[in-house]
Amino acid sequence: MSEAQHSRPAPGTLCLQVRDLTVTLADTGAAIVKGVSFELQAGKVFALVGESGSGKSVTSLAAMRLLPDALRISGGSVEVAGQDLFGLSEARMQEVRGRRVAMIFQNAMSALNPVQTVGKQVAETLQLHTRLRGAALRDRVVTLFREVGIPDPEQRFDFFPHQLSGGQQQRVMIAMALACEPDVLIADEPTTALDVTIQLQVLNLIRELTRSRQLAVLLITHDMGVVKNTADEVAVMYRGELIERATVDDFFQHPKQAYSQRLIDALPDLTHFREAATEAPLLELQEVRVHFPIRRGLLQRVVDYTRAVDGVSLTIGRGETYALVGESGSGKSTLGRAVLNLEAIAGGQIRFRGDAIEGLGRNAMLPYRKQIQVIFQNPFSSMNPRMTVGDIIAEGMISLGLGLSEEARRARIQALLQRVQLGAEHANRYPHEFSGGQLQRIAIARALAVDPELIICDEPTSALDVSIRAEVLELLAELQREFGVSYLFITHDLSIVPGLAHKVGVMQRGKLVEQGTAEQILTAPAHPYTQELLAAVPRL
Repeated sequence: MSEAQHSRPAPGTLCLQVRDLTVTLADTGAAIVKGVSFELQAGKVFALVGESGSGKSVTSLAAMRLLPDALRISGGSVEVAGQDLFGLSEARMQEVRGRRVAMIFQNAMSALNPVQTVGKQVAETLQLHTRLRGAALRDRVVTLFREVGIPDPEQRFDFFPHQLSGGQQQRVMIAMALACEPDVLIADEPTTALDVTIQLQVLNLIRELTRSRQLAVLLITHDMGVVKNTADEVAVMYRGELIERATVDDFFQHPKQAYSQRLIDALPDLTHFREAATEAPLLELQEVRVHFPIRRGLLQRVVDYTRAVDGVSLTIGRGETYALVGESGSGKSTLGRAVLNLEAIAGGQIRFRGDAIEGLGRNAMLPYRKQIQVIFQNPFSSMNPRMTVGDIIAEGMISLGLGLSEEARRARIQALLQRVQLGAEHANRYPHEFSGGQLQRIAIARALAVDPELIICDEPTSALDVSIRAEVLELLAELQREFGVSYLFITHDLSIVPGLAHKVGVMQRGKLVEQGTAEQILTAPAHPYTQELLAAVPRL
């Protein structure tokens, strides 16, 4: 047994206890977390659920004593093995972090050092807490990589984070957290940014490790499907308070609070489908290919091509939603960029309203820019932080030459903001003053500002809470009914497809492996890959 290892607690042992935890803003004293209490037991997963801003992550950071300077712990205690962590010096606390209590963060790519190999980063944790060095240290990291399911662990030791997929990066984070055999694991939204199949793998891994290592796990999430399939007990957090707590089965069968019921009801319905639209074709793709050159050698000669999109054909009718689903790297977003003429195609044809638009120059493409708009995945990075919301929405009207007077533009901006359930007064505010859900509504208003016929929605709900996601999807459906707009909806989340799309196409490695009506694809999938995607969707 290595120095990192110690005897595992017996099942059900109390490993961490939070009592009356209160966190306040340092400058105003306003409470962010209000008297929160719960316990973590060995071999069990305790899920803390709630929307963004409810205080979930602040609670976990407070337990690890990792709060930013703007927040302070003003009351309560956190005990590990009978020891109050708030009474320890920082030097003693550093011994607890990693060794007794470990944490997995939401975004593995930003949590990992981009200029250091993943093996060295995990080894660093072991060097801090054990005397392992040299070959023994490397062997221990390789063993951890093998335990968390990283393929070719000896080879992956020397990989940099960018050379690994999102799922493999998250596995490295789990290996790092487990390196010193902690009793408690805090997983803060560990699968939010992952594809549904990779999410299933990571959750299964956490569940297996909980059992095999008798870990006490705090799982922080806003995905109720994940909770149902992973947790033993659930607590609901709302505006800094725990408003409900129950075993998983009791919670989903008999939720006591209206807010809890709302979180459960916000999950998509996988049994009701939209009627297939039979409108005339608006967008037609025929054997579209997008290839990226692979260059090698001193002169950077092209030696091969990455076939990001490899012979895709599909049709979108007027007033119709076509959902393009598949994992990250399957070519979905690249195909969307090709339709927007932001990516050159290597072959095939793209026709909009019967006109061939592939390869058009900047000026020739301008009239089509009014007709084809886009909503990006991350509303925070797709808006200029120095511009007001009014200016952001007006920018497209001005640059695409809608010919409206300033007064007419202002009136249109106010009408659009009201249509996406925001107030006219929001036009004078800046992006940082809004939540993610509000920013995505603004992005929708910006896309609608030039009266498009087709909107390409590139993962517009992947970063949103389940209830906010439901609101945005309902808004998109309302706008389609009102304006007759068509959507090419790019997503990796099959659960949102039934109530959203008329037709579905499934992409894998640049190819469209299956397409049909939403009901056909989701009730009788023919391709093994589609079947695998559907099997991985968390269900209640």
